[in-house]
Amino acid sequence: MPNVKPEMRIIYPIILCIFALFLVLPLAILFVRSFETSHGFSVSNYLSILSNNDLIVSIGNSIKVSSATAIITTILAFILAYSIHCTRIYGPLKNVFKTGILLPMLLPTITYGFAIMYSFGNQGFITKLFGRNLFEIYGFNGLLIGYVIYTLPAAFLLINNSFKYIDKKFIIVSKLMGDGTVRSLMNTIIRPLWGTLGGAFVLSFILSFTDFGIPASVGGTYYVVATQLYQVMLGAIPDFNHGAAIAVIMLIPAVFAVFLLNYLDKFNFHYDKFSDMELIQNKGRDIFFGVISAVILLSMIAIFVVMFVTPFVTSYPFNLTFTFRHFTDVFQSTDLVNVYKNSLLVASLTAIFGTAIAYCAALLNVRTPIKGKSAMDLISMITNTVPGMVLGLSYLLLFNNSNFKGTFTIIVLCTIVHYFTTPYLMAKNSLAKMNPSWETTGELLGDSWFKTIRRVILPNSASTVFEMISYYFINAMVTISGIIFLVTAETSVVASKIQELQHFAKFNEIFVLSILIFFTNLFVKLLCDSFQKRQSNHRL
Repeated sequence: MPNVKPEMRIIYPIILCIFALFLVLPLAILFVRSFETSHGFSVSNYLSILSNNDLIVSIGNSIKVSSATAIITTILAFILAYSIHCTRIYGPLKNVFKTGILLPMLLPTITYGFAIMYSFGNQGFITKLFGRNLFEIYGFNGLLIGYVIYTLPAAFLLINNSFKYIDKKFIIVSKLMGDGTVRSLMNTIIRPLWGTLGGAFVLSFILSFTDFGIPASVGGTYYVVATQLYQVMLGAIPDFNHGAAIAVIMLIPAVFAVFLLNYLDKFNFHYDKFSDMELIQNKGRDIFFGVISAVILLSMIAIFVVMFVTPFVTSYPFNLTFTFRHFTDVFQSTDLVNVYKNSLLVASLTAIFGTAIAYCAALLNVRTPIKGKSAMDLISMITNTVPGMVLGLSYLLLFNNSNFKGTFTIIVLCTIVHYFTTPYLMAKNSLAKMNPSWETTGELLGDSWFKTIRRVILPNSASTVFEMISYYFINAMVTISGIIFLVTAETSVVASKIQELQHFAKFNEIFVLSILIFFTNLFVKLLCDSFQKRQSNHRL
């Protein structure tokens, strides 16, 4: 590893300043404002929350529905990952499971609610198939379905990745020793994954607890803490101090989550040797998990089918005549076209600058001897636990009376900080696997540190960079919680516009915009995957 270079000393403080100004300072202002009242500083905002029965009920509702979501999501994600790694299901079918379960990530969460309405409502697609209403969709049931769809892809990715490091040799040995199905599953699968399963539960809980998009569409009168915060901040008389106190309370589950994850981390262990073996043939097992996984995937897709049908008919479900009129109306609307352009601008800038910041932060942490570089890991942990809605509110409080208020700059910076953790960890893991002596070799050959990075390090991590770009772009296109307090009429993006259109019951426009987001994200995802594959083949 090279000595500390002037370039490192320049990049390091720049990155620290970015997070000091756009992470630490906003959260500090949020915390201070939560104690501010018209009579000075006190805990009266918190006492007001504790005495407000509606708020207490909404917090309880959030905990209840988020806990149920986390349990269901973790179980479903485990079943899907088990089907892929521990069965001998037909290979292409496994690929369908892996790809299909990630499709909801390409849509804004607020769209999930409208898809649920058009699927399970009185005139819904699924309701008509069964000939009756299956259940009440507004409230707990609708939120539970929406949250499970929303959190399942993220939980699956986490568990699926850990399954790659399960040594299947122990599964076979357990069977040969006569262990029953349950005993074998607990000892060879559950125990090695215990920490990951806990992480999936925590991730699902926090995502559900802090999401605003799904409650905004199907929450009904079942109030949750995210909608209460929205009403306090954007109601007839906004109360910034009271909203700040609610936002601080929303951070409490995240704090508990950190302690829980640290506790569960002790259950993780690694194998001294790793062997990837073909499992024993078991048709009963394969058929069972294949059917269950197919049902999970088809159930999820069935909810979104209506979204791709409604915009192509005159008036769903009363007039099913095929038409392109709804798409034509959207593309002829200057307002809606500008909103889509705004989303593309925000997503593109977020992907470019977010990837650059996350990559440089990982580079400094892994490939340099600079002092204090572990601060990057601390920043990563903070951004991973702060809900987007809380971060967005903290930006509003900090920049409310500045020229930055309502600008694309603030929206992009908030999105970069909010989604920093995953791209940073992607880059960190990739850079850590490279030969640690490359920079030293380049220095001996007379190359500068920047030149070595450009000619050696960056090309060897190009596939990861494309993955980071894809992650940032897609999340910037679909996010609503993080930017709901920051957008204005001029900087409105598709996700926030969908919420506005909801109040006018313009569901055709909502679905057309959702389809635009879906195919835009799908195009970017396939393009980045293509570049990744090309880079991998080039390296081989």
